[in-house]
Amino acid sequence: MFKQTILAIIAVFLTWSVFDFVIHGLLLADTYQATAHLWRPEAEMNMPLLSLVTLIFATGFVGIYSWFINAKSMAIAIKYGVVFGLAIGVSMGFGSYSYMPIPLDLAITWFIGTLVELSLAGVIIGLIIKPAEDNL
Repeated sequence: MFKQTILAIIAVFLTWSVFDFVIHGLLLADTYQATAHLWRPEAEMNMPLLSLVTLIFATGFVGIYSWFINAKSMAIAIKYGVVFGLAIGVSMGFGSYSYMPIPLDLAITWFIGTLVELSLAGVIIGLIIKPAEDNL
């Protein structure tokens, strides 16, 4: 189970890193430029810290499923990812919108992007982390 957990953490981290680049680096580039006054200049952004935060989040996401959810299956993993995605997505998108002067379309994209990323992470952990009886 330990090897499966480590593999799942790596797979989720890499998937989220790619999706974050696509969402934030490509799809939202124009929106971020239009709201540049809200963000640090690119030269001041701390990308190693962002990668560390993503790794810690992936570890927590995978760890909760691996260590605390006993009934492991693809269906449970997907439900876990969707519920986690809804909770984090609402917080990320609309929570931020409630106190930051960001455009509504940015909040919606953050919400949908987070929901998709975490739902996909649910699929990944469902594929990698199997019930104990499947590991024999």
